[in-house]
Amino acid sequence: MKEDASTLTEEEIVAVEEDEHIDRDRGDDETTNISDDLVGVTFGDVGTTTLQCNVCNPVDKGEYVELEHPTANRVLGQIETVERKTDLSVDKAIELTNGEMVDIDETIIATINIIGYRDERGLLKLPGNPFRAGEKIHLAREDLIRDVIGLKEDENGAFIGKLRGHDIEVNLDINSIAQKHLSVLAKTGSGKSYTTGVIIEEFMKHDVTNIILDPHGEYSSLAKAGDVDSSNDFGVESRGYGDTLTEFTPMPEINRGAKPLKFTFSNMEPTKMLEMAELDKRKSNIKKLEAVISRLEASKGSYSIDDMIRLFKKNEEDDVSTIIRGLKTFKKKKVFAKKGTRMDDIVQEGKTSIINLKGTPPDLQNFVVNKLATALFELRKRNKIPPLMLFAEEAHNFCPQRGKTESSETFHTIASEGRKFGLGLAIITQRPAKVDKNVLSQCNTQVILKVTNPNDLKAIESSIEGVTKQMKEEIQRLPIGEAIVTGGGLSEPLFVAIRPRETQDGGQSIRVV
Repeated sequence: MKEDASTLTEEEIVAVEEDEHIDRDRGDDETTNISDDLVGVTFGDVGTTTLQCNVCNPVDKGEYVELEHPTANRVLGQIETVERKTDLSVDKAIELTNGEMVDIDETIIATINIIGYRDERGLLKLPGNPFRAGEKIHLAREDLIRDVIGLKEDENGAFIGKLRGHDIEVNLDINSIAQKHLSVLAKTGSGKSYTTGVIIEEFMKHDVTNIILDPHGEYSSLAKAGDVDSSNDFGVESRGYGDTLTEFTPMPEINRGAKPLKFTFSNMEPTKMLEMAELDKRKSNIKKLEAVISRLEASKGSYSIDDMIRLFKKNEEDDVSTIIRGLKTFKKKKVFAKKGTRMDDIVQEGKTSIINLKGTPPDLQNFVVNKLATALFELRKRNKIPPLMLFAEEAHNFCPQRGKTESSETFHTIASEGRKFGLGLAIITQRPAKVDKNVLSQCNTQVILKVTNPNDLKAIESSIEGVTKQMKEEIQRLPIGEAIVTGGGLSEPLFVAIRPRETQDGGQSIRVV
């Protein structure tokens, strides 16, 4: 057990706290009065990665600090814990309860995690030998924070917000996100769709080709300018992206204004036809379908549901009335045609397409998602379409951890191989525990908002490298509008205040009162 002050005496600590006129050379041309930015002084056993100091000025957990090192010059650290040490015993507490005056001796102690420094080659390093006891610790200057963490003012980066408590922009490397995949994780109501909208705005601003799988019709609002307070601290102005946005839907009667999304019926497997026609997938039914398909392919090449129904009606030998009724039910889904929607129309270089699945039955959603995702992967392998980013909202429905959907294998393939062919994947979900862990673990850039469910926290911890116990605790306490961001060209996990959206927020909850 470390003593509260094994290096400095109480009188020496007080002397440091009261010194308001000591000047210290901090690498500038000017000397600075240190009374306001002095955090405290190191004491006790001092190592290379963690240390303790007394706290002489108010400081928050998570704040960045700097201190000198004998050989590494200025080093950046971050306050991990702040606690007040007192001599208040139970007896003294009882005296206070009874209204008696009690003297309480107390000292505030901070634990600091050392992030490191940049060497002459620009590499992030930790000191190779211990810091000195008695070293003064100051609030870190913004130039050091930017340099060590690698926060650059990059015109080609995705500006998602500012470092919490600082006027420092956080720009993520768009190429890194696309090449190494992205996950946006949060509980319901914590700003998951809002934050994803911010990221998509940045991708559209930089002419990235995007496909958005949108189960609830939330992202149509990207076309419309939002109501942004012009005095916001982020320099964000209202803007809509309707000129670069196209919307497709298998349910045009519900999602008016979106283009119909159609698929070629003649490419379907007999088992899938039976499943979507809500028929038994017994061998006899499969054989009947295969026989009719074979005749139609020989005579017509491509064919429709009506062609199949007509041919079945001519069959006088077998009882096919059940199959005919099933095909008529299937026809009502209105997503199949002799000519499907061309992928050239869906994927246009530098443009964004929304696949609006609002009102689409779950089985048809999975069919649509699997068809599109498979086509995107195969076309990218052959370089037939431009490099692109695939955003999957409510991803736990398309690549679940338990059980399988039609699109499970496709998402697994894109997560593991897509980066080689220029197909980036963004997994967006409110239930990380329900997403295939093999898919989630492939996402090297993470934007984590508030999560409280123990199973979801466990899934985040097991799927994402570098999640500490302290970070896990912070995730549960994040306020709306803040996120922990890792990857995307960042050297350290950062607490980020997400910037306002330029566009309207389509994911707002509906008020009932």
